[in-house]
Amino acid sequence: LYIATSQSYDDEMSERIKQHQAQRGNDWALVEEPINLTKILPQYANENTCVLVDCLTLWVTNLMMQNRDVDTECDRLVECLKALPASSQIILVSNEGGQGIVPMEKMARDFRDHAGRLHQKCAAAANHVWFITAGLPQKLK
Repeated sequence: LYIATSQSYDDEMSERIKQHQAQRGNDWALVEEPINLTKILPQYANENTCVLVDCLTLWVTNLMMQNRDVDTECDRLVECLKALPASSQIILVSNEGGQGIVPMEKMARDFRDHAGRLHQKCAAAANHVWFITAGLPQKLK
C-alpha cells in the first residue's frame, strides 16, 4: 500500500505527482492522506501488507501550511508507529534537509528543525534506517 502525503498547490507539483504516479505503476494500492497518518496507518498495518509512506517531509509541510502543532503531530505519529503490530511492514520515505546551509527565512528554518526532530524520533523507533545518496544506500541502523 502506497500512502501519498503530497498535495498539489501549483502546476509544477501537479506535474511531479503525475510523473511519480507513472513511475510507480499499478502494482501499488494508493491512499492519499496529506495529514492524518495516525488514523490511516493502524487501518492498514498488518503482517500481510507492506505500507510505504511517501513522504514525511511533505507531511511536515502540510502540517505547517495548516498551522498545526507540528511537534505534537510528530510525537503522535511516532507513538502510532510504536503501537503498530511488530509484524507490520512500514517504510517511511523522507528527504534530508539539514546538511546544508541554515536557511535565512524563519519558516524554512522551522521546517528544517521540525523535519530533523521527526527524523531522529522515527529513526530511534525504527528497526532499520537507510540513508540513500545518489542512489547508493547506506545502512545507518
